[in-house]
Amino acid sequence: MDWINKVNTPCYVIDERRLRENLEILGDVKRRAECKILLAQKAYSAFATYPLIAEYLDGCTASGLYEARLGYEEMAKFGRENHIFSPAYRDKEFNEISKLCGHIIFNNAKQYEKFKVRANGVSCGIRVNPEHSTQDHGIYDSCGEFSRLGTTINELNDLPEGIEGLHFHTLCEQNADALVETLAAVESKFGKFFGKIKWLNMGGGHHITRPDYDRGLLIKTVKNIREKYGFEVYLEPGEAIALNAGYLVTTVLDVFKNGMDIAITDASAACHMPDVLEMPYRPNIQGSGMPNEKAFTYRLGGNTCLAGDIIGDYSFDHVLSEGERLVFEDMAIYSMCKNNTFNGVALPSIYLLRDDGELKLLKEFGYEDFKARLS
Repeated sequence: MDWINKVNTPCYVIDERRLRENLEILGDVKRRAECKILLAQKAYSAFATYPLIAEYLDGCTASGLYEARLGYEEMAKFGRENHIFSPAYRDKEFNEISKLCGHIIFNNAKQYEKFKVRANGVSCGIRVNPEHSTQDHGIYDSCGEFSRLGTTINELNDLPEGIEGLHFHTLCEQNADALVETLAAVESKFGKFFGKIKWLNMGGGHHITRPDYDRGLLIKTVKNIREKYGFEVYLEPGEAIALNAGYLVTTVLDVFKNGMDIAITDASAACHMPDVLEMPYRPNIQGSGMPNEKAFTYRLGGNTCLAGDIIGDYSFDHVLSEGERLVFEDMAIYSMCKNNTFNGVALPSIYLLRDDGELKLLKEFGYEDFKARLS
């Protein structure tokens, strides 16, 4: 990994080889399951790699107008599909959305009735809530009490005329057993509509490219439901597409003591990897260990004024020094698309590490990118 010292930090580095490996797995799954797989842009939207993604997948999904535009401009040009779901659509944006997207999913029948005339020529669906939780991350549990996402069976007495599909998304970084359980709940409550629809979208949260994921069970489940009812099946993973396919490279700026060894980096949890605080989770650093596993343990923090801008505690075989590079792994997902400029901290540059080892700078950010967000 001689490229580590060739980049300006902080920066994201997309690993094209690992991205392609994920896509090959997904391509094999969709072929064997005879379904369609879409990129969920909310997790990964580095459009410089969309030509590669388009070689394997069927299109992408959006959560709002700007993602819909990105999918239309950078993915649809390859003849791929462009889908969208939003909890509620803005009236002034809907006409443009209906021109950009071939599939529009509504959060409830009321939203569909409001916009259906303006969705002429678009395949419309409704998101359903099976009220069946299979994970314990409350912030990501769309089946939790008083959920604002999806229509419960109590609110959907009949399928509105013109609706061609149903959509559910309840998983988060889960295996195929959670899908089997969820699909059973969906079929139990909404199966009476299955004979009326053309497609069923099973949403995201499927960790298909994780080594321990039961892809055989996924393929069997998708094939069974598709053959039983005769509709098209969509999966829209985000993380699985770029899982372990990117890095965040940072430089140690300062090392000092306050009850323990502390290192300040030019990468920030708050600014550059917000899921570290939001999820929360502990990203792996190449060559590091758990606290006290190796000889020297440090608390790593970002260079902002937020007291809680703590990346985590890590141990190393050697003493950390100023100017040293650290490489965080699995930083392609929910990073570039969620970062921010809190404290005026610069956005990381974005590089692409090609299959042949060539390092290409895709984007560099500066003061004007920070200023342009303000007024």
